Amino acid sequence: MPDDLDPAAIDPTIATAMATAIAESVGSQGSSSPNPPVGAVILDRDGAVVGRGATQPPGGPHAEVMALRDAGPAARGGTAVVTLEPCNHTGRTGPCARALIDAGVAAVRYAVPDLSPVAGGGAATLRAAGIDVVGDVARTDAEAGPLRHWLFRQRVGRPFVTAKIASTLDGRIAAPDGTSQWITGPRARAAVHEQRARLDAIVVGTGTVIRDDPSLTARHADGHLYPHQPTRVAMGRRRLPADARVADDAAPFVQVGSHDPADVLAALPDALWVLVEGGPAIIGAFLAADLVDEVDLFLAPTILGAGAASIDIPSVQTLTDARGFSITGVDGLDPDVRIRLGRPTNPT
Repeated sequence: MPDDLDPAAIDPTIATAMATAIAESVGSQGSSSPNPPVGAVILDRDGAVVGRGATQPPGGPHAEVMALRDAGPAARGGTAVVTLEPCNHTGRTGPCARALIDAGVAAVRYAVPDLSPVAGGGAATLRAAGIDVVGDVARTDAEAGPLRHWLFRQRVGRPFVTAKIASTLDGRIAAPDGTSQWITGPRARAAVHEQRARLDAIVVGTGTVIRDDPSLTARHADGHLYPHQPTRVAMGRRRLPADARVADDAAPFVQVGSHDPADVLAALPDALWVLVEGGPAIIGAFLAADLVDEVDLFLAPTILGAGAASIDIPSVQTLTDARGFSITGVDGLDPDVRIRLGRPTNPT
């Protein structure tokens, strides 16, 4: 994999525009799937930002087209800065490479090569049209941003899976009498809802649905819904109540009648990023199947001393059976702490 361009070799204007393009792409997470969440910025001849855009839901315009529409005639002779190599194929929309050529841009700077055998090749098409093209601009930043989960699916062939755990300091998610709301505070819960608004799917067990009747929607603090809602997935064979909130019309819902995590992921063919939220047995099953790529652990400054543990993997009998992760980030969410853990190495 090529390295980033030497930072000293990147024009500061281009570097700033790429950071803006990455920020623009955040709003496409979840809603663009199965297409990648891409951001684009158009600079005019003088280097001023005249257009911004992000990939729209499937069937809608891609980031480059949105940015070109925003820029209008000012795009001619300017530079397009894009987080992903412009696509080169006609699907439900036309090729972005052709749109950039038709708009008369003089240069294109992109961060990440398109891994898709169908859509790739846009850079070559642009160069053939006489456009100055440079790739790998701030590639590391772009790959760590909203494109991360799409790139994972392209390379590994399944969704990126995050397991979310909210527990006390001693790893409890409920007291012995079953009470569990609320272990973490408002800031931690708000962070979870903001994350849900960028996901493709949330997985819980049928036991969680029957016991807690969660809605599993992405909500603001005042209760109103985020524009994008993930698909809610109940894993298991138990029959759910007819009035279960996960089956209302606030968001898509599917029940996967299996206890195999691989079956759950197979039932989500368009998903790029899946959150496993529910139940120690469900999280344990995904861990036992080696299908957890990241853990978001929300720790409350509380000790229960008894009650349900956050994870249950019956097959674990000795310390050598432990699953290893590396700490990749720690955030204070007063009074709680979020610890993000990733695989020491990515699966192959």
